[in-house]
Amino acid sequence: MPRLPRRGLAAALLLPGIARAQDAAPLVAGAADLQFALAEIVALFRERTGMEVRTTLGASGNLTRQIEQGSPVELFLSADEAFVFRLAEGGHTRDRGVLYATGRLALLVPPGSPLRAEDGLAGMRAALEAGRIRRFAIANPEHAPYGRAAEQALRSEGLWERLRPLLAMGENVSQAAQFALAGGSQGGLVAYSLVLAPAMAGRGTHQLLPDTLHEPLLQRMVLTRRAGPVAERLFAFMQGSEARAIKRRFGFALPGE
Repeated sequence: MPRLPRRGLAAALLLPGIARAQDAAPLVAGAADLQFALAEIVALFRERTGMEVRTTLGASGNLTRQIEQGSPVELFLSADEAFVFRLAEGGHTRDRGVLYATGRLALLVPPGSPLRAEDGLAGMRAALEAGRIRRFAIANPEHAPYGRAAEQALRSEGLWERLRPLLAMGENVSQAAQFALAGGSQGGLVAYSLVLAPAMAGRGTHQLLPDTLHEPLLQRMVLTRRAGPVAERLFAFMQGSEARAIKRRFGFALPGE
């Protein structure tokens, strides 16, 4: 059985009372921006079908490498469709998958920060010039799609080079959100889906960024060559009306809308 990441970014989601070994439940790997949305979808899937799955969440690039190295993932939900295409070209998936959402980027500001979320990136420029930003969080652009989008947004506003020495880079966007709210941080650029979660209520303020500041965060999911019937059912469920309603509530733009 694969080791699941710590810090709450993975959970074994099992249906009580079903006498099946945990190892028999298929492993679903999802981008970290799905931390809260996927938990709700999987819980509803269990309720509707009685089927168990295990989930592991992280940076899409890291999850891709794990699948290439033999991780027993049956369904992969990436925050960047390029990683799905890479796995397909490498022969690790059944096909090139389907688009399940488009993500959005948000400025997250903790209580007591000199930044105001409603001022967006323009307000960051003034705070930088006044020396009021000492630490700012994003996900690592090398393997986290939301980190790459954050870098693109900061570059588009001429803030990247000046802010770069002050960056605290999370291993994935969920960790970046933790860093943004940590003591000593003035904020961060994170997934809109994370700041909309009930668990984040009262922990800071946020502002949705224009999607013109970065390349579209086209999120694609795919069944791997290991996929069995349960993963196939979840793949179909993710495209159904109930799962779409959950994704919409977490701020994702959906295919066909």
